[in-house]
Amino acid sequence: MEIKPTINYDEFSKVDLRVAQIISAERVEGSDKLLKLEVRLGELKRQIIAGLGKKYAPENLIDKSIIIVANLEPRQLMGLTSEGMVLAADSESGPVALTPLEETLSGSIIK
Repeated sequence: MEIKPTINYDEFSKVDLRVAQIISAERVEGSDKLLKLEVRLGELKRQIIAGLGKKYAPENLIDKSIIIVANLEPRQLMGLTSEGMVLAADSESGPVALTPLEETLSGSIIK
């Protein structure tokens, strides 16, 4: 396993990690791995396109809490705008979305 180069705390502190609640989820037409998620971050709503479709059925993600990068520059994926990134770990069966161990309010800051 290779570790990426070391960064200092100031660089790391620029990443805004938050708890988000999934409001809706659907498959992206033409992709077997992409899901279009609508998430709630406190009062805000965001659309995130995530590569979780091989591991999770969209209907099983509704109301789940996940960890996202909230301040990632928006990006176009298959014609859809993604306004963040879901944090996930590699596994043999596909990416596993990271979730809080306990119930946590959407929008909570990850420290």
